[in-house]
Amino acid sequence: MTGSGMLSLIQQSHSVVNPSSPQARLIDRLWDAMYLVSIIVFLLVVAALLWGAFRRRRAEDRGAEPPEINPGPERSLTTWVSIATAATVLILFGFLVYDVAVGRQISRDFGKRALQVRVIGHQWWWELQYRDSVPQNWFTTANELHIPAGRPVVLELLSTDVNHSFWPPTLSQKKDLIPGKDNSLWIQADTPGVYRGQCAEYCGTQHAKMGFLVVADRPDSFAGWLARQRDTALTPTTALTQRGQEVFLASPCVMCHAIGGTPAGSRIGPDLTHLASRKTIAAGTLPNTRGNLAGWIVNPQSIKPGTRMPPNQLNPDDLQALLAYLETLK
Repeated sequence: MTGSGMLSLIQQSHSVVNPSSPQARLIDRLWDAMYLVSIIVFLLVVAALLWGAFRRRRAEDRGAEPPEINPGPERSLTTWVSIATAATVLILFGFLVYDVAVGRQISRDFGKRALQVRVIGHQWWWELQYRDSVPQNWFTTANELHIPAGRPVVLELLSTDVNHSFWPPTLSQKKDLIPGKDNSLWIQADTPGVYRGQCAEYCGTQHAKMGFLVVADRPDSFAGWLARQRDTALTPTTALTQRGQEVFLASPCVMCHAIGGTPAGSRIGPDLTHLASRKTIAAGTLPNTRGNLAGWIVNPQSIKPGTRMPPNQLNPDDLQALLAYLETLK
């Protein structure tokens, strides 16, 4: 899929009023109920105001005594105010019960049936750890959460620096990532597709560019993706890509990034073992194209000012070799 096609697909799915999961539908129904009742209450209040204003005007035009000092209408008004107050209390209590019921449903425990993924928030990107009962099957990726469509996925939410908030609007509610505190959230996509997510808690300079994708795959496609992610990076087979690997290992890149099957093993920045398989770079900021990747490597500050990645001054030949090598990391 081209970059423009991928972005078009994401935009179609990036609306909180377009629920694509069981919990998002529960939240949407709660919102619909609150919106409808609010409209009805608003119209009743406006109607009461208009009724009171016109009633007083008619009384003044007739030269009659104003209604508010007439004992009969005053008692009637007191009764209606009491009824309105009681109705308000009942409405608020009803929504309290409804909200608690929805909260219980979207916080239920799925046990071993759910896929377990650990999500770690960094300034300003997302680390995703896929765990397994077999330690050798664990792997780490970044900014692109793959899940099987139709199956619940439980996310363990952690932060290494400041408060973040994980929010895929069409799939679930927001949930904070707080340093020193473990949170959890479950999501489930109804159908295969690509869903946009965003950090929803101000976390510093590049909070607005701390996005992520949730990619819901068909179960068979997800199983294949898991198997590929557990593999180490492909060994370079051409002179150009071999040179690119040498450039990577001799550059400051190895101080922050890991590539499985190579000496690079740092966990400060995103794991690059399967970088070329991702749809975006820089936490959802840009489509993953050769030109965007080159610009990001050479001068990330021009794209995402304040990001922790430093510029990398490479000569053109080394840069092209490095890009060729990174494009093999699928």
